[in-house]
Order: sequence, then structure tokens, then C-alpha cells
Amino acid sequence: MEIIPGLPNEIGRECLIRVPYTQFSKLMSVSKKWKQEIESNKFHQERKLRGFTQNLIALIQSDSIIDDLIQNPENPSTPVPRLSFYDPTKNAWIKLPPIPGTSSEGLPLFCEFAGVGRKLVVIGGWDTKTWQVLNSVYIYDLVAGTWRRGADMPGGKRSFFACASDMNRKVYVAGGHDDDKNALTSAQAYDVLDDLWIPLPDMARQRDECKGLYHGGKFHVIGGYQTETQGKFDKSTETFNIDTWKWDAVEEEKLESGICPRTCVFDFKGALYKCCSSYLMRLDGSKWRQFVELPADVYIGAHVVAWQKKMLVIGSDVLGGVQSCYVLEFENNEKRPKWMKLELSKECTRILQSGYSFEV
Repeated sequence: MEIIPGLPNEIGRECLIRVPYTQFSKLMSVSKKWKQEIESNKFHQERKLRGFTQNLIALIQSDSIIDDLIQNPENPSTPVPRLSFYDPTKNAWIKLPPIPGTSSEGLPLFCEFAGVGRKLVVIGGWDTKTWQVLNSVYIYDLVAGTWRRGADMPGGKRSFFACASDMNRKVYVAGGHDDDKNALTSAQAYDVLDDLWIPLPDMARQRDECKGLYHGGKFHVIGGYQTETQGKFDKSTETFNIDTWKWDAVEEEKLESGICPRTCVFDFKGALYKCCSSYLMRLDGSKWRQFVELPADVYIGAHVVAWQKKMLVIGSDVLGGVQSCYVLEFENNEKRPKWMKLELSKECTRILQSGYSFEV
């Protein structure tokens, strides 16, 4: 059966690979042949090879109701987080459909998410109406444009845990706290293809509100704090080696200062960065050095995402203020990289959580 009747399959495929990914779900409903073609790895490999892929950044943002929460703390409305894609080349925002059948009509509050291939995995969080801690898993297929339910996260309730993906098949989870605010050492991995949770060995240290990153075949769990030191962030990190299936020795004083590790991110070469005061800092060997000064209007509540040879930072100059967005390009033939401001479109309300970069 031909992809497009009357045309050789090579020509039919040439037509399909040029269509933006936002139209994939419509194309898949045209015929079984088109659905089979668009779901194949060969189709997406050809799109990438020919330069027709789109670079997207997944971020959690809020509806304007979050502003009401800030402005009316005595009688706030229920916040509704949304998952969105940002296309930095077009300065365009694309809101994903809400998870069907959930009470929030959006995403659970404080949920974690990670990208796996052409899928987004949303784990846990709080129900925005009952404030119940959830162990649910939802998976969004970027190609089909649909949500499906995954196997619930086992091991009891868990909030504010580290979460990162190998971008291929598995999502790794560690730390956080239980319903009694006890910081956790336990860890596990979710196999998206098999819809199966796999237990990991425990970390050496309790880590609540820790940051999860994946790089170089390892799951990095950064910072966090223990039950007895509630809110006092640890400077250490732990790394799970996928090859040995063991945790490496704790790296003490890795962060130099006990700060929230939320802005920590690896660049394309594997260098570790963090936002600290008015600077973007880089870890050179065992020392943190000022890499470049942050723009003044992103100091507060900064969100950082790295993709290709660039880094995106979104933040405000005051708490609850209007957010600004900048991009930093590495290796731009200048001694010192410079920030380029991007005008946020009207579709952007308020960024709540940093995310992942995709090539679709």
C-alpha cells in the first residue's frame, strides 16, 4: 500500500516528514498506513537527518489563577498547573491537553516530570482539590497527542523527590518525603516501555527537596535535606551508576553552599551549573566559579533548562513579578557568552517548574 496513492513511497515520505509535529495526531487519523509511518523510528530518524525536527522545551506553567493565589493569600483559588511546550526559535507556546479524568483538569500540584524519547512522564504530586498526595503516573505521547495511565509509583506516598530520565527508556526517582514529613533514602526506576517499576538500592543519606539530573550513564541526586535538619540544605550529592547498579560514594561539599539545588543543570559537555545570587556559576574541577552574570530581571525564582549548546533562564526581578526570558549560547566565538533576551508571548503566564528539552 502506498503512503500517498499514485506516488512512490519515497515521495510520500518526503511530504510527511515536512509536516510540523503538532499535526501528527491528525495525520495518524487519516489512514493506517500514515499512522504506521509516523509511529516508526525510521520516520523520525529521517526527519532529524533532513533537518525537519523542532527543538522544544517542556515546562510547567500556571493558569492566571496562580497570580490570584499570590495576590489573595487569605482566600486563594485552587492553582491549576499546565504542561506546555516552548519553541524558542518561534517564541511560541503550545499548551498540552489536561490529563483526562483528573479533578484538577490540569496537572497535580508539585508533580515531577521527565522526557523519555517522544513521551513525557508525569509522576506524583498533590491533588489540587483534596490536597491528597498522589502516586499516579501519566504518560503523554508527543506523536499521538494523547495521555495514558501508567503503573502507580509503589512504596507509599512520596513528595518533592528527585526525578530524571535517561531520555531513552527509564525515569529515575529518589528521596523526597513521606506523609509524615520524614525524608527518604529510597529510590526506584520506572520502565516506560514495560510499564514497570524497578527498586533501586537506598541512598546513603536522606534527601528531601533534592534535585535529579541524568548524565553520562548516571543518575545524579543533588542536595536536599534530612528529617532532623528540615529546610537546611545539604551540600553533598549522590550518584547512581547504571552499569554497576550501585550508588557511588557520597560527594561531600559538592555544592559549596547549602542552597536549594533547583537550578542545577548539566550543559551539553557535562559541566554542572547553578544560579547563585546574581551569577550563573560553573563547577570547574572541585571549585565553583562565576561563569557569567545573570540579567537583573531573572534573579528571583529562576528556572533553567539546557538544550543543545544553549541555556534558557526564566525568572523575575521581584517575587511574583513579571517574568523575563533569556537565552545563553555557548561557543559563540566570543570570549564571554552573552545573554539574548526573548520576549515572552502572551500565551506564557507564569512558569512554575523547569523542564526538559526535546527534538521532535
